[in-house]
Amino acid sequence: MPDAVTDTHALIWYLQDDTRLPSVAAQWFADCENDGGRIYVPSICVVEIIYLSEKGRIPADTLSLFISELSAPDTVLEVVGLSLSVVLKIKDISRAAVPDMPDRIIGATALDLGLPLITRDKKIRSSMVQIIW
Repeated sequence: MPDAVTDTHALIWYLQDDTRLPSVAAQWFADCENDGGRIYVPSICVVEIIYLSEKGRIPADTLSLFISELSAPDTVLEVVGLSLSVVLKIKDISRAAVPDMPDRIIGATALDLGLPLITRDKKIRSSMVQIIW
């Protein structure tokens, strides 16, 4: 099972064991767990988790669940920082197609790593990023 990058909503639904995570995405997470794959989490996703939690749009315990999962010895999750190479990939994702900067950063992270992105975001799907979902 190859590695992948996750979008914020897919990560939240994975952490919450939410049924909104479709089977193809859930299977990708499960296969990584079983086969030693990695799911890369752009650091902007952690920022979005805090923001969405503060707004009451996701459960308040989501950040704690994430930190706990990240700390587990068998975790498949790995946070990826906003490096210069990721920043330079942002220009490869059209602002007209994907106007939200966090979404462009997430897509650019997938492009920079050369990995598919687990997302349902229709705008990102219209970009050149390879999508799982």
